[in-house]
Amino acid sequence: MGKFTFNLPDIGEGIAEAEIVAWHVKVGDRVEEDGKIADVMTDKATVEMESPVTGVVVSVAGAEGDMIAIGSPLVVIETEGDDVVAEEPVPAPASAPTAEPEPEPFVSSEVETQRAAPEPAQAEPVEAVSQMQEISPSTSSGRAVAGAVSYAKVLASPAVRARAAELGIDLAQIKPAEDGRVRHSDLDAFLAYNAGGGFRPAGTKGVDQTVKVIGLRRRIAENMAASKRNIPHFSYVEECDVTALEEMRAQLNAARGNRPKLTMLPLLITAICRTLPGFPMLNARYDDEAGVVQRYGAVHLGMATQTDGGLIVPVIRDAQDKNLWQLASEIVRLAEAARSGSAKSEELSGSTLTITSLGPLGGVATTPVINRPEVAIIGPNRIVERPMFVPDGMGGERIEKRKLMNVSISCDHRVVDGWDAASFVQALKRLIETPVLLLAD
Repeated sequence: MGKFTFNLPDIGEGIAEAEIVAWHVKVGDRVEEDGKIADVMTDKATVEMESPVTGVVVSVAGAEGDMIAIGSPLVVIETEGDDVVAEEPVPAPASAPTAEPEPEPFVSSEVETQRAAPEPAQAEPVEAVSQMQEISPSTSSGRAVAGAVSYAKVLASPAVRARAAELGIDLAQIKPAEDGRVRHSDLDAFLAYNAGGGFRPAGTKGVDQTVKVIGLRRRIAENMAASKRNIPHFSYVEECDVTALEEMRAQLNAARGNRPKLTMLPLLITAICRTLPGFPMLNARYDDEAGVVQRYGAVHLGMATQTDGGLIVPVIRDAQDKNLWQLASEIVRLAEAARSGSAKSEELSGSTLTITSLGPLGGVATTPVINRPEVAIIGPNRIVERPMFVPDGMGGERIEKRKLMNVSISCDHRVVDGWDAASFVQALKRLIETPVLLLAD
């Protein structure tokens, strides 16, 4: 038998360390050649590490969330034959975290008692004894008190009793409408009369959890904190009428053939690329340390994409050179690569401006955080229909239903002035509201 030490390989040019984001094996596990060992992440790219040998894992290089240097041991595997497999579990290193059992949801003894108590047969009249609060002579307002604690017998079916218990209502408080028996209609009347009583609980109690911030989520946290800490943000929002743009999009989709379906995003990207040449200060990156602003002629557009692991920004290279259908194809390809974790490192870096959209969840307005070291980020919001005054062609106006969308932009005030940002959005608005210009040479 022998031991094979698998060192973390060089997984990217200029990378000195990587973060362990997931282990696929633990000490004592048998791993086959080319079997998964761990996922490690660097520069927002997650890489799967595979075992070059078959054997039993005898040690691992830390817990999820730990950073390890390139070239340092990741795992040690005992090799040479099947008899290496340990029959008894090999104890984990003292530093390895042990999984704690999840806490069971709290259930009060009262609820447990209600669950355990057998329901009386429904065929016969049911009498329930409901304990009333103690009434002291000093608070009885002159009413006679029979004893320290009084009891009342309430007739109700098991279904009514269960519903009352769920609502937290004492059946003795309800006056039956007829024959002394509380029915669902009596419960409804009681609830309507006491609408402000708050008998139904506001919600259910969840489970407390401690979640370790690791991997992509930690990178996002660090980047967002650095952006807000170092960049003096300001935001500007403008309303755009996208009725004509949506009509043109529908017409283009009707004749698209086997090309990808156009969403609003390729149209907005085209409008942005046509507008940016007049506002070069927005298509730029700011080097804090060197005190230099680098303006770019090409538009390498970052596209904020939500994935299961968090927000990733794949980059559409040279967006200004692509037509609507090429942009649509690239958007689909990059989004799928980001969500599947197959995006290459060069596809996740080098953006000069970012667009972020929540689609139908976009809200009325947003104040997106700049993707540092860029100096601006654009956020289209949800499209809504509203009545608007429009020219009637005879010198007057009429009310018409129109599709409206707000466009938000956040800028780095060290580089971009408010006038520049407002002027850019107004120029963008003119293209959006006159979409035929997007297709003109």
